Amino acid sequence: MNGELGITRCGDKEFRWGQRTFIMGVVNLTPDSFSGDGLGNDIEAALAQARRFIEEGADIIDVGGESTRPESTPTSADEELKRVIPLIDKLAKEATVPISIDTYRPEVARCALEAGAVMVNDVWGLRRDPKLAEVAAEWGVPLVIASNQREITYEEIVPEVIASLRKGINLALDAGVAWGNIIIDPGIGFGKTMEGNLELIRRLGELKVLGRPILLGTSRKSVIGLVLDLPADQRLEGTAATIAVGIANGADIVRVHDVLQMVRVSKMTDAIVRRR
Repeated sequence: MNGELGITRCGDKEFRWGQRTFIMGVVNLTPDSFSGDGLGNDIEAALAQARRFIEEGADIIDVGGESTRPESTPTSADEELKRVIPLIDKLAKEATVPISIDTYRPEVARCALEAGAVMVNDVWGLRRDPKLAEVAAEWGVPLVIASNQREITYEEIVPEVIASLRKGINLALDAGVAWGNIIIDPGIGFGKTMEGNLELIRRLGELKVLGRPILLGTSRKSVIGLVLDLPADQRLEGTAATIAVGIANGADIVRVHDVLQMVRVSKMTDAIVRRR
């Protein structure tokens, strides 16, 4: 499964796609995270959380400094830098797993990479600033390109997500990002309806036509809350269901807030799907 995707190097780690599902643990340095786990500027709390995630089995730590909630107030680049750089600087000195920076700003990505991050995760899929790809290319790091339907009206979700991801891939390649360093994300929750999100998870395997590893980020998202009528802090089982189905349909990385539990879900699903 996905054996043709090869290997992506991330820092001193290798991701051999198709062998197992990799776990990305989310560390939010925001005061208003949709998931209820925002740590604001509490660097020590964020460092403790990252350490715990690594102990629990996270393969990547994804550090973000701006909320992605639709109604959230935009964060300035200076504020984003003040939130994420101190943590990345400290974490990079001790972490045994790669650090990813969750940003769409080239200047934030560059500073994060200088501080020790080795992956860039763009939830806007290069729509906000295509120059982000140039930074990823310059540093030779993996770049996650998400399909974001905010500010866009869509009619057929899966074909349009594939088209937007293909556009992002081409922008990245034109900027010099290596083919093996591109990872795609359907962007669950970003401008999609509940039905659209569910359809994407159900038809996730169709994204394989793009030939790149798939990152799935469903953890605690509103689609789960809408289906189960539950707040963000009670969406653990719903998250587990989306991850199991996502892996069965081709996800290579899952981005999660509850690392310990989702490591177990992923291992069990891999045992069934990948015979691991």
